[in-house]
Amino acid sequence: MTVLVTGGAGYIGSHMVLNLADAGEDVVVLDNLVTGFDWAIDGRARFESGNAGDIDLVLRLIEKHGITEIVHFAGSIVVPESVTNPLKYYANNTATSRNLIEAAVKGGVKHFIFSSTAAVYGMTGLAPVVETTPLNPMSPYGRSKLMTEWMLADVAAAHPITFGVLRYFNVAGADPGKRSGQSTPEATHLIKVACQVALGSREKMDIFGTDYETPDGTCVRDYIHVTDLIAAHALLLRHLRGGGDSTTLNCAYGQGYSVREVVETVRKVSGVNLRADEAPRRAGDPASITATGEKVRQLLGWVPQHDDLNEIVETAYAWERHLLTRNR
Repeated sequence: MTVLVTGGAGYIGSHMVLNLADAGEDVVVLDNLVTGFDWAIDGRARFESGNAGDIDLVLRLIEKHGITEIVHFAGSIVVPESVTNPLKYYANNTATSRNLIEAAVKGGVKHFIFSSTAAVYGMTGLAPVVETTPLNPMSPYGRSKLMTEWMLADVAAAHPITFGVLRYFNVAGADPGKRSGQSTPEATHLIKVACQVALGSREKMDIFGTDYETPDGTCVRDYIHVTDLIAAHALLLRHLRGGGDSTTLNCAYGQGYSVREVVETVRKVSGVNLRADEAPRRAGDPASITATGEKVRQLLGWVPQHDDLNEIVETAYAWERHLLTRNR
């Protein structure tokens, strides 16, 4: 069995490669390196350069490497950018996924795992969501991901392939061994940006919106450590290999933190009183999005090992310091 990881040179995909390689799996990475880094790919994986939406290429890789499973991370992920450039997101996310799924069906791939997003829920109020919460994405990013979820369900009903969808909440942190982390210099992830400001890589950061209907007026999110998130992927792959049904799962801890709380945690961990200016709301941002995470725990036996905001920030901060050293 060989697993194809699309976007395996990126933040979350590179952590999936580490997990699979650590478990002795045969791994192939497909990445066009537009936002990923070749140095982030673990040396135990085989790297193929290209686009995940290139059907002919993917079919060749399936035959060449004997690929039986695909874990699909490749795509664009910035919510505000999706509002100003929706066609990019429908191309990079929806259209690419559609072609990749076609190649998977034609190539006889058995299992397909897709990285979706909490953005499919849209504005939900302050209560945690569950998998049956009505879906009403507020941004082209969320809609582009939801369309892929629909495609997978339709395709699995018509062809002998099973799938797993994992809806991510706010992924943060880095591999505790500092083997990988969020490496995009201009990334918009809150914890990364705050760590960059604390280390002097950025002059300041902005808090987008301070008048939300939340306890302190700033957005509330459910932050999940990337290593715990990837552990859920590994368990889902085992579930599908064992004959488990296709499923959709939220990946979250069930604990929300506001932007101000995150900034204060970064200040505490770094010892730096970083500059955080108040700014207007961003388009497409719901006030709060958290989830119980009960289904993924019950179905897969997922037990988080890093569900502590301080630890998440500590690993993210350590990775940012590592990047500064690495880039000198």
